[in-house]
Amino acid sequence: MTSTKYVDISRHMEINTAISALGALAQEHRLAAFRLLVRVGEDGMAAGDLARSLAVPHNTMSTHLSVLSQAGLITSQRNGRSIIYRIVPDVMRDLLGFLADDCCQGRPELCGITVPGKTSTSTCC
Repeated sequence: MTSTKYVDISRHMEINTAISALGALAQEHRLAAFRLLVRVGEDGMAAGDLARSLAVPHNTMSTHLSVLSQAGLITSQRNGRSIIYRIVPDVMRDLLGFLADDCCQGRPELCGITVPGKTSTSTCC
């Protein structure tokens, strides 16, 4: 079994991983599903409930969740007859950090952005 490398040793997200994650989020229903999963937190949400909440057909939602999962943004776990989906907080934090890394010449606090690991008062994610 091979593991996917999301972050290099210096805690910076690899460019190809960032492109994959951003590509997965670059669709209306996938972005909505991801944002909903962010809001529900660690409890996650069943695929059927996601589909109903977003008014997306179940088979279409399944495809969208597969894309988000392949990008490493979410995980799934079977719970009886349901599959529960959750975000992967570390990947989300790394993506946000990747996007803000060069903000304001390497000083994201000047842009009003708090990036995990960049400041002691970090509140993001």
